[in-house]
Amino acid sequence: MTWWRKLVVVCALATVVGAAAPARAGYLEDAGWGSLTAITNLGYMPVKLVYSVLGGVTGGIAYGLTLGDLDTASNIWTTSMGGTYVLTPRNLRGEDPIAFAYYPEAKPLASTPPVDDAGWTTAEMPGDSLGGAAVGSSAPSGSKLEEHPAGGF
Repeated sequence: MTWWRKLVVVCALATVVGAAAPARAGYLEDAGWGSLTAITNLGYMPVKLVYSVLGGVTGGIAYGLTLGDLDTASNIWTTSMGGTYVLTPRNLRGEDPIAFAYYPEAKPLASTPPVDDAGWTTAEMPGDSLGGAAVGSSAPSGSKLEEHPAGGF
C-alpha cells in the first residue's frame, strides 16, 4: 500500500471516530425504566379510569341538578376526564408532568364589562347630575328625582 492510500485510510478512520454519536443509555437502563413504567401503570391506570368514570357520573348529576347548566358539568368533566391516562418513562423520570386531574388554562373574562340596567354606576342616582342625591344621603327638597325615574325600580 502506498503512503497516500495509508493517509486516506487514516483520515477516513479519524473522521468516522471523531463524528461518533454521543453515548446513549444502555439496554439495561432502558429495560429498567420500561419495567418500572409497566408496574406503575398496573396501579395507576385502573385508579385513573375509576376517577374518570366517577367524574363523568358526577358531572351528569350536576348537569341535572343545575337544570342544564353545561358550564358546571363541563368543569367537572374536563377536570376528571382530562389528564394523563398512561405513564411513560419520561413521566417517571420527571421530564414530563403527570396530570392526574386536568386543570385547563384560565379563560380571560369578557372584554366588555356588564352593562347596568339603567346605565349608571351603583354610587349614583339617576338625577345626580341635576343636583340629585347620591346613594345613602337624603334628597334635598325640591330635587328633580321624579323626572328621572330609575328604570323599573
